[in-house]
Amino acid sequence: MINVLKMNNVNVTLNGNDGKIEILKNIDLTFEENKIYVITGPNGSGKSTLAKAIMGITPISSGQILLDGNDISDKSITERAKLGIGYAFQTPARFKGLKVKEMLDLAKGRNDTESCQLLYDVGLCSQDYLDRDIDSTFSGGELKRIEIASILGRDLKMALFDEPEAGIDLWSFQRLIETFEKMHQRYKTTIVIISHQERILRLADEVILLNDGTVSEITSHEKFLEKISRLNSGCDCKNDCIKGGAFNADCDR
Repeated sequence: MINVLKMNNVNVTLNGNDGKIEILKNIDLTFEENKIYVITGPNGSGKSTLAKAIMGITPISSGQILLDGNDISDKSITERAKLGIGYAFQTPARFKGLKVKEMLDLAKGRNDTESCQLLYDVGLCSQDYLDRDIDSTFSGGELKRIEIASILGRDLKMALFDEPEAGIDLWSFQRLIETFEKMHQRYKTTIVIISHQERILRLADEVILLNDGTVSEITSHEKFLEKISRLNSGCDCKNDCIKGGAFNADCDR
């Protein structure tokens, strides 16, 4: 496997009301080509900060981020985007007056991939969407899939998704899972997803568990879910326990 991105001893410290706060501590991670990584852990463990540090949204305090062996630690968001890193926010933006086709054309740049094919890959009919404005008439699930289509159009080396399941209905969630599966099958993009949802965890080649700003475990989704199931046997709180970070305690419900 080809190493796409490496984080060497990465630390992120931010200014808080009571002084400096360590958000990420000594992060060492390697992301390989055409693999799916799911980052999970308790609320406040640093998951979103890690993804934003890779994208350049949040600057690192020390350490190194290498893309294809080249140090990108000091590069801007725009520079990293040009090098092949993309980021999908929890809530995609709506652009009144901008049509889906125009957004995809902007994303593709010189890439000659057909917009119809991109929409097909995310489970949307081009005839129904290409000429529509990206406005309030779109559901959360539709917006998520259009955003993913724009990411596919860029032919990225790494695509980062911050809780893509947030705010979408069950039907849209199912289509979102199918979209990630197709993306993994058809493209070489390294996919990094922040999530605590079991069905997204099952997509992972590797699960990265963060706790208090550090990497506490890197494992397969089978081993991770087996561990959660064992901890929570006899109750229905699996997702709540994952989200709340109760990895080392018996479920009391």
